[in-house]
Amino acid sequence: MRLAALIIALAAPLAAAAAPLPLLVEERARDHLGPTLPDRAEFEIGFAGNPPQEAALIAEFWMDPASGRFVANAIDDGGGLHRVSGLAAVMVPLPVPNRRLMPGEIVTAADLDELRLPQARLGAYAVIEPEAVIGMQVRRMLPEGRPVMVQSVMQPLVIERGDEVSIHFADGALRLKAPGRALSDAHRGQDVRIVNTSSNTTLTGIATAEGIVEVSR
Repeated sequence: MRLAALIIALAAPLAAAAAPLPLLVEERARDHLGPTLPDRAEFEIGFAGNPPQEAALIAEFWMDPASGRFVANAIDDGGGLHRVSGLAAVMVPLPVPNRRLMPGEIVTAADLDELRLPQARLGAYAVIEPEAVIGMQVRRMLPEGRPVMVQSVMQPLVIERGDEVSIHFADGALRLKAPGRALSDAHRGQDVRIVNTSSNTTLTGIATAEGIVEVSR
């Protein structure tokens, strides 16, 4: 009687903690892969054979990061051990154009759909976050339905050669403005050569917005 009572007492907490087996495997897979996982990564868990639908915990877990294949020891709510195996595929949702985008176009949210692809199929330079492509200018043609490469987009052109610009100079509390003219094109955040039309002095500054160049000492 004492042994039976002890088993029941130990099994009761396990039963209360039972969770879907795919969820438990995903938790262990995320811990196993750690910082190599993209922030938006999702998992598709597949099992070999007929494993239990729920388990109280995963006692041991082994996984091949390259293939996603795993083997685990799952403990059911009765304390029984089940050896389970399968595939934990890492899927990444990423923005893809819903139409062909040509060089010079500015990408908007309406130009993008979301596509889930296995992480193994993504190149090292694929854009994963929509915020990293919305508002950017197309540098190389973007095919419909294909991942966007980092080098295929750039900050928008905010100054063109010959444009009249406002030169902003800051040195501590000192703030000055002067009229100028751009001597080259520039994207946001890019260096640009300008001439101060008041003093006829040539300067180099940073294009911070449309028609605005900041110069520091």
